[in-house]
Amino acid sequence: MSIVIEQPVEARLVAAAPRMPSIPATLHYDQRDPFAVRMTFPAPATLEGVEVCWTFARDLLAAGLHGAEGHGDVRVRPYGFDRTVLEFHAPEGTAVVHVHSSEVRRFLQAAGELVPAGLEHLQLDLDHDLAELIRDAC
Repeated sequence: MSIVIEQPVEARLVAAAPRMPSIPATLHYDQRDPFAVRMTFPAPATLEGVEVCWTFARDLLAAGLHGAEGHGDVRVRPYGFDRTVLEFHAPEGTAVVHVHSSEVRRFLQAAGELVPAGLEHLQLDLDHDLAELIRDAC
């Protein structure tokens, strides 16, 4: 049985307008994918009108609370006293959102209680995963 942690967060979309609109988002952690977190934005909050989900390393999110991290599609950095900036880079453009760092810390604490950092590999069943790959290849 797998346990999934889902935590709603208030994200503020950084835009050219002086007022940053608040958009709902959800952070997800699934012990079956112990190295990753997902951040989901509902359809009304996206340009395409469909739900968008970004998957990235839990370590990236944790490190981004303390300093600028990431060189690829997802980048995370602290901003001010209690904000964390997440940048999502795609061919269509870049979305930059601010979230409360306290919400990120609370999420990471819950994920860490479920699967402690550094022990993620113990959640993996490599024999089962390899058997699935071989089965699918045949």
